[in-house]
Order: sequence, then C-alpha cells, then structure tokens
Amino acid sequence: MSRNIIEKKEILLETGPAEPAVRLFVEKSLGEGAKSRLEPVAGVARAAGFPFLAPPFAAITVAMSEIPNRSLLPILRPESVAVIGASDTPSRIGGRPIHSMKTMGYGGRIYPVNPRRETVQGLTAYPTIRDVPEAVDCALIAVPAAIAVDAIRDCAGRGVKSAVVFTSGFAEQGEDGARAQAEIARIARDSGMRIVGPNCLGVFAMDRGWYGTFTNAPDMLDLPPGPVGIVSQSGAYGSHVLLVAQKRGVGSNFWVTTGNECDVDLGEVIDFYAESPEVGIIAVYAEGVCNAGRLRQALGKARDARKPVIVMKVGKTDAGARAAASHTASLAGSDAIYDALFRQTGAYRAGTTEELVDVAYACQYGSYPTGRRISLQTISGGGGVQMADDAVRYGLDVAPLPQPVQDRLKALIPFAGTNNPVDFTAQALNEPDLMLKNIGLTIEEADYDSHIVFMTSVPATPFMKKPCADLFRTVRERWPDVQMIMSLVGGRDVVEAYEKLGYPVFEDPSLAVRAMAALTRFGDVFGRTGDSAPPAAPPGMLPAPAEAVGEHEAKAILASAGIPAVRESLAATPDEAVAAAAAIGGPCALKIVSPDIPHKTEIGGVLLNVEGDDAVAEGARTLLRRAAEQTPEARIDGVLVSEMVAGGVETVLGAVHDPAFGPAVMFGLGGVFVEVLEDVSFRLAPFGADEARRMIGEIRGRALLDGVRGAPPADLDALADALARLSVFAAANAGRIESIDINPFVALPKGGVAADALIVPRTAQ
Repeated sequence: MSRNIIEKKEILLETGPAEPAVRLFVEKSLGEGAKSRLEPVAGVARAAGFPFLAPPFAAITVAMSEIPNRSLLPILRPESVAVIGASDTPSRIGGRPIHSMKTMGYGGRIYPVNPRRETVQGLTAYPTIRDVPEAVDCALIAVPAAIAVDAIRDCAGRGVKSAVVFTSGFAEQGEDGARAQAEIARIARDSGMRIVGPNCLGVFAMDRGWYGTFTNAPDMLDLPPGPVGIVSQSGAYGSHVLLVAQKRGVGSNFWVTTGNECDVDLGEVIDFYAESPEVGIIAVYAEGVCNAGRLRQALGKARDARKPVIVMKVGKTDAGARAAASHTASLAGSDAIYDALFRQTGAYRAGTTEELVDVAYACQYGSYPTGRRISLQTISGGGGVQMADDAVRYGLDVAPLPQPVQDRLKALIPFAGTNNPVDFTAQALNEPDLMLKNIGLTIEEADYDSHIVFMTSVPATPFMKKPCADLFRTVRERWPDVQMIMSLVGGRDVVEAYEKLGYPVFEDPSLAVRAMAALTRFGDVFGRTGDSAPPAAPPGMLPAPAEAVGEHEAKAILASAGIPAVRESLAATPDEAVAAAAAIGGPCALKIVSPDIPHKTEIGGVLLNVEGDDAVAEGARTLLRRAAEQTPEARIDGVLVSEMVAGGVETVLGAVHDPAFGPAVMFGLGGVFVEVLEDVSFRLAPFGADEARRMIGEIRGRALLDGVRGAPPADLDALADALARLSVFAAANAGRIESIDINPFVALPKGGVAADALIVPRTAQ
C-alpha cells in the first residue's frame, strides 16, 4: 500500500510484517549522494510495484493507480481536442491528426494551436493553449522538445484533462532528456492531467473518428471497428501490428502507443480495456515494464472478465548477474519471470507478429474449448499427419475415436482412415454427403472438445464450391456450439463465406492447430473457478536471515514456514557426529556446514549412506579436512548429520527476487543437473496449491512424479503445499531475500522433505 502526498513530495511504503514502513522524500534532482541513500530501499520499492527510474534523475515512480480520478476516458473518448504545434500541411506531424479527424468524421471540437497562423486546415487557430475557449479533454503535443515541457505546463494550468505527447528527445536521449521527462511526470502528478508518452505515436478510437496520432495508418484501415484493443510500447511497431491485423481480418477500435510511459503505462491501458464493454480481446506489444504490480493486476482483471490477452513480449535477456551460488537465480532470467506472469494471469504469449494476429483473429469468434481432446478431419492423409504432429506439440490430446465409431466410418468409406485424424479420402469428392456423415458421427458419437477440418482448395473449386458451402452451413446449423476451425485455400470471397458461418479460416493447417491450442488454453483459463488462496503463514514463522547462514539454519527457518525437513543434527566434532548418527539410526548423510560454502559437492563436502560409528567418525574427519584444505578462509560450523531418505523423487524448490516483479518461486526436478536441464517453471509469489499444481504439470519430466519402473507416485498434494508455503514465505520476506534453494526436496509417496537448503539474503549480494 502506498500514499502519495504531492505537496511534501513524500512517499510512504508499507513494506509488510517483516519490514518497517519506509518513508522517502523525493528530491527534484538527485545527486549521487541522494542516489546512494535511496539504494537500500530500492528493492522494497520495486517489490511494492514502485520501480526506480534511472538515478540520478528521479527517485521513484508513484503508483498512479492509487490516486483517485485518474481515468483514461479523456484520452480515448475526448469531446474536445487541442493540437499544439498544429500544421496547415496534412502530411506533417502536427497536421496529420487534424486531417485524419476531419476526414474520418470526428464529432468533437478541434482547436489548432499555432501562434503564426489564424487558421489551420480551415479551422480557427489560437496562439496558445491559454487562448483556447475551453479546457479541452485532450491536447496533442507536436512541438520540439525544447518547448514541449512548457507547453505541457501551460496545458495543466489551463485545466486540460489529458495530453498525448508525440515529441521525442526525452529519457531515450540521455540525462537532460530524462530530467525533462521527470518534470512532465511531476506535472501529471501535481495536476491530475493524464499524459501518454512522450515519444509516442499517439492513440485513436475508430468508432468516434478520434485520431490522436500522426501515423499513416488511418488512411490504410479496411475494416470497421472491431473488438480488439491494441496497446504497444513501440509506436511504429504498434502501427505495424495494426495494419497486419487489418489484413488478417482482425477488427480494432482502440489503439494506444505508450512511448516512454512517464504517466500512462501498459498495465493501465490493459486495465482500461479489461473494464471497457467495447473491448473483447486485448493485443499487447511490450518491451519492458514500468509498473509490474499494476501490469499483474490488469492481466488478472482481464482474465476475470473472460477477455483473452495476447502478448508479444520482446527482449529475452537475463535480468542481470546475481547470486551465482543459487541454482534458482541463475535460471531466473527476466524472460522466465515474464513467462511466469503470463501463465499465472492467463495471458497468451505470442512469439511472432503472425502468431499475435492469428490468435486474436481466432478469438474474435468468442468460442473457447473446455478441454484438450481434439478431432482432426482431413481430405488429405498428409495434412492429417501434419496436424496430428502439431497437435501433440502444442499439448492437445489426439485421442482415437471409439472403436464402434471407427467401424461405422469404415462402413461409409472403406478406404478411409478412421482413427484420428479421420481421412475422408478423395471419395468425398464423389459423395459430399459422406463428409457430413463423417463429421456428424465424430461430433455426436465421440467426446471431443474441438475440431479442425482440412479441406485444402476443395471448397474453392467450381464443382465443389456450392456443395461444400451447403455442407458446412448444415454443420453450423445442426451443431452451432461446436468448436471448429477450417483449413482451406481460396479467394477472399470463399474465405469470407466460411467466416460468416462462424468458422475461423487458416490456409496453413499447422497455424490452424496453433490457433486452436491457444483457444483451448483460454478455455482452460476462463474455466478456472475457486482457485485455492495462498496458505496462511504459520504462527511463529521466522523471518529470512539478514546474513548468510548454514544449511541447518536455513532448513529450520523454512520449517517454521511449514516446509518439512529431514531429521538432522549439527556436530562440531567427529564424536558428536557419531552420537548424532546413533540417535537417528540407520545410514546417514554427512555434510560440511558453512555459510561460505554454498555448493558443498564442489569440494567433496557431502558423504552419503554412511553407517557405523567408525565410518561416521572417519567421514566427519574427512569433511573437516577437505574444507580446511580447499576453503581455508571459510567459516566452518561443523558437520551436519542427516537421515537418508529412501525412495521418492528429487525435486528443486526455489525462490528468487526479480528486480521488477519481486519474489518468484521455481519448481523443477532436483539434483546436480537442474541448471543443465533447465526443466523448470516459475510463478510470482504468493499463490495457492492449485497454481502450484499447474507449475508441477509444466515441466518436461513431470511423468517421473507419477512413478516409473514400478516406483510409487509422488504425493503431489504435499509437493504443491510446499511450493505454496514457500511462495508465502518469499512474499513475506520480499525485501530480505535474494534467492532460496531447496535442492533436493524429496517428493515421497506420502509427504515430502527438504534434504538441503540455501537462503541467500539480499544484504549478502
């Protein structure tokens, strides 16, 4: 929770039970001394959703979502517009918005501002915004950077509700530009005026003829307003996405490019779309995050509103070098955390512009399968094989048809393939009704959640055009709710005929399968109800340590959070080790204990299956000697004597502090190969057991937990509970931990235990 007191330039961060509140006094221009004073609370601020700007230009960005009456309506639904830097030449940056609004039917009031002209494009011009006869809803800023800040300040003084700043030359250009941009942000905070940009291509709403943009896109729009809301951090690429979408048949209404995001950011636009009844699908192009907490909240709101969000997130780079001692941290590049965010909030991550647009196109039909079982029907055996391979690759279930249904299909077409895919063969060209019977049997007699029909060019041929159209019209009339995609090749008239019947159409059958997989994923996301909440923190849960601690202390702290650990005892001498082993009984594991040796195996600091007094004593002496020889500077606490856990599957549970999103939790198969295999999944903390189960299901080695070669299955409930409890501990200690490794956490047939643990505190970095 945050409170912003503008007059005092003061921000209070409530950091949670483990930390006292932090009060920041934000200086107008920070020097290096101020930067160093603020660095200790930077992590707490980021975890709370307050990302630092690049010091020494500004201290912190205020969470705008917590300031009341900060609506985006004046930006996207303005009734009056001023264009500052208006040009009489329609092709110029200051002239294009006026030209577009006049030609596209904008019904509001347009006020050109240009001190050197009395009229602009036939409209009365005004010397300054102060001379405009009303406080407009939105001002478009199209003047050089040297005077842009003054123009924005004048807008605030005139009571302008919002501004779209085309002007570049701010934070993207260095220190002076960053200072100027920080001043624009301050004007927005102090005045309540909403600002998009600077360095943006603008916004528009097609249905109102509102084009607050200097892009050429308005002259190239082919479709009427549609249900897709587009938001892009890149202006030119946002325009590219819009035009590619138009050519694919994806209709948009709202289009926003956020630029440098000094005020309005990506998450806030997504939030607006999630609440807007005019938006049914949200398409996003993103390069980074300004306010991670707001983005997470907005994506969750869209999911709860059953609005698919398709995100093209670029910049797949590591978050930075940190915690080389931690498996979790070394695997938690920024891209892995973004994947976690999208999976957790139900957003679909597209890898290419084509995928972004294709999935948005398919979502326009508003139909989402409720399961993963897919029926593939084809007029080409080769096409069927290709679709089957793709379906498996995308995680769909190409289950065979029930044998009685296969027998009936064989009776209809003796040479048909009847398993799944169902191959009509060329006989369907002679008797089109056979296709209808095949499709009908598959729909009515088999339990499939979705269907793809591959017809290649057959529906466009002169002899088959009408029979195919009649056939699939009948299919739609008889089974209006069936989830079906067509894959065919034909002219625009043919494609549009099938689209009007409610069939998404793809030329490439592989892309049809990919789109159906995306729709199926949204069906799964929208079908989730009553997800379990994060578990409550146990009474007496210990805080994360302020300094590096040994393995036994780390396990004790995690045990206080509800994560069970093996029985063990710390021994300072070989004799104490013998006594500890006798108390445990049976074979033991011996480990050197030192806060300075995070990876014990690298110095031979672990001995397994040690049994008997002599063997235990000798093992303890060996470990102490190796530590002294190989790490003479390390602090040695002693030898940890632990019970050996028989059976089970070694997994790894981890947590890491991400600079933007705060604590994230990792799961994968454990042991020494975790970094080599990189078979892990992440989620942002905290979360409940249901989300933990989804994490477990994502790893490639998931089948090992079901039991192999006669081994009993692992207790997935206990494993999910441990992950959820780790997420609660990580969230409660967001400002204190850099990373946590529990490797291995042994998933047993009943329960599970941490056999090793490492906590790297933030102060240790």
